[in-house]
Amino acid sequence: MRAVRGWLAAWSLAAVVLAGCGGDDDNGFSPSVATVSGTYNASQFTATNSSGTFNLLSLGATVHVVLNPDGTTTGHLSVPDVLGTGAIDADLAGTWTLSGSTVTFSPNDPNSIIGDADFTAAQNSLEGDGTFEGTTLHLALAKTG
Repeated sequence: MRAVRGWLAAWSLAAVVLAGCGGDDDNGFSPSVATVSGTYNASQFTATNSSGTFNLLSLGATVHVVLNPDGTTTGHLSVPDVLGTGAIDADLAGTWTLSGSTVTFSPNDPNSIIGDADFTAAQNSLEGDGTFEGTTLHLALAKTG
């Protein structure tokens, strides 16, 4: 459980850092519930610390989430114990909101790290990152449907 709290704290810090960042215009893309709703899969998921950068996807991590137009979410997040912080296996059922270009997830599962970060919406993608105790986490989600 301590390991999960470490991941949660990392994403909490990411949320604070990203909340102060504004989004740039993405070739005229204007995020709306209609344009952001859809199915997303992780296209990048990395952890970087003093030992190097770890491609969490190539090490077995997966993230699949559906953002429904009614503000609900479904999906799953799985991260193997590659950094000695403990594995994470989380249901992403919950809700999502859009404010400007910022997407915020509120999954029902308290073990989900995705709910502790804000993501920037761009055309067909969501992206967020943050740093905690010398480890930088980066998650990019690509819209697939």
